Amino acid sequence: MGATTSIGYRCVALAASIVCGLTAMTNLAIAAEPQTDSDWKMSVGPGLYIFPKFPGSSRLQVLPFPVQDISWKDLVFSQGPDVLGVNALHGENYHVGASLSFDFQSRSSSDDVRLKGLPDVHYGPKLRLFADYTWWAFTGAAAVYQDIGGTGQGMTAMIDFFVSAPIGKLLISVGPGLTWVNGAYTRTFFGVSQQESAASQLPGYATGSGLRDVHFNVNATYEITPHWSANVGAVVGRLERYAAGSPVTERRLDLNGMACVAYRF
Repeated sequence: MGATTSIGYRCVALAASIVCGLTAMTNLAIAAEPQTDSDWKMSVGPGLYIFPKFPGSSRLQVLPFPVQDISWKDLVFSQGPDVLGVNALHGENYHVGASLSFDFQSRSSSDDVRLKGLPDVHYGPKLRLFADYTWWAFTGAAAVYQDIGGTGQGMTAMIDFFVSAPIGKLLISVGPGLTWVNGAYTRTFFGVSQQESAASQLPGYATGSGLRDVHFNVNATYEITPHWSANVGAVVGRLERYAAGSPVTERRLDLNGMACVAYRF
């Protein structure tokens, strides 16, 4: 994503990685960040993330995690879950690029008694391709994640739209989005094979590619001082199709949130 964006939206980027919903919000704070002559931009700080115990879980877990926003010439960056990325094409209001990304989507048989007999799902690296475009107060963003760590998480694609409004030192962004996943993803997180059904006592459940969720993003960034900023964000989603009907799913409501403070050098 763009190197000129503020750390507040990098916090959202990390939380979004967790559920593939908030990542697109990372380019909405361009107008809020003071411009400098340096080719380098760096912000760091603590973050707190809240997300489902596993996809489809009714229980939430809290994860403290540091956030970072390091970029050079709006070209190379390390931001949130994007360990290393490149803006192959970029301008004042658009970015197209790729990054090596991590997220926290995983599942363990110890997470819930109903999961006993189902295989664990580990988190790992993903290749992320992204593009975004901003016109005035409106931003459209798309991203595709491909599992490259052999975790079985397949491919995830997202489209999000946002409208942003500054109110003094506060920048608020809201907008809808949706997430599509392929068959490998739904089989891993929501499918139940006949062998797994026998081991877990859950009914067998075949899945395929399709819409995972529709969601709504809310984010607020406040500039405390020229160097310090605070950010809170949430994604409220509703699981659809194979994710909604799976016997693994406890509830269709998908809640994710984050909060962080950061210091810009």
